Amino acid sequence: MLQKLKTYMLPIAMIAGAIFYKYIESVSFLTPYLIFSMLLITYCKLSLRNMNISPLHFWLLSIQIFGSLLVYYFLLPLDSMIAEGTFICIFAPTATAAAVITGMLGGDIACLATYSLLSNMTVALTSPIIFSFMEAHGTMPFWESFLVICKQMIPLLILPFIAAIFLRKFFPKAHNALQNRQSISFYMWAISLTIVMGKTVSFIINQGSGNIKEEILIALFALIACIAQFIIGKWVGYKNNNLIAGGQGLGQKNTVLAIWMALIYLHPLASIGPASYVVWQNIINSYQLWKKRKNEIKYKL
Repeated sequence: MLQKLKTYMLPIAMIAGAIFYKYIESVSFLTPYLIFSMLLITYCKLSLRNMNISPLHFWLLSIQIFGSLLVYYFLLPLDSMIAEGTFICIFAPTATAAAVITGMLGGDIACLATYSLLSNMTVALTSPIIFSFMEAHGTMPFWESFLVICKQMIPLLILPFIAAIFLRKFFPKAHNALQNRQSISFYMWAISLTIVMGKTVSFIINQGSGNIKEEILIALFALIACIAQFIIGKWVGYKNNNLIAGGQGLGQKNTVLAIWMALIYLHPLASIGPASYVVWQNIINSYQLWKKRKNEIKYKL
């Protein structure tokens, strides 16, 4: 029963957010705390001894950061909202659940876990600079905007890692408790997804029907970005003898964080990009898992 609930948790969370969007605003302040808690629980599972940085990680990070900026400036003359929506779909760090899918597909979990940490740290350090030059706090002087974003992003993405190390060293029982209860982050993720989807739906409804064409285009470009990242990630992974980890590392995104960043630092309409990316990446992952099971059955026969 619990396993079936997990299977349908994604659509349940999205539908709940869409239906109860009017009530989401009162709990939206919980989002950064939930993101922090999810990362802390995930980092408690990581073993620093098993984490080895490889050339694959540098390639993926380069594509994530520089690729997102290139796509943004390429699309900017077309439409700023499409540019922002597509940018955040590429810039967002790897999902905390990516290691689970990587393992199910037979990939290198340690490699993916290492990249997940590096990806989050890199976003924490570069986002204050990048967002300060974009939509965020556009009327503020650069340094003031930079410091505001630093105060929000760096604690959110880096402190969970420091907290996990602190717990491992000084409170091993608490660390082990979190390490052995990884499923908690799944339910936190579902709550977070409900909240950010509710905020996105609320914004779209308040905008009226005047931006329907632009909203569809943002979702379409998010689909293109999703497919491209899985393909490019697999290609880079193949070149570095880690095909599955490469594809999942670049393609599977922390969409809860991406939606939150879009709503806070970019034009809220850009959040449609990562909101639709949730659907696209889960369709691709579902197909990959189905194909793997089909091949296994065929091999047994």
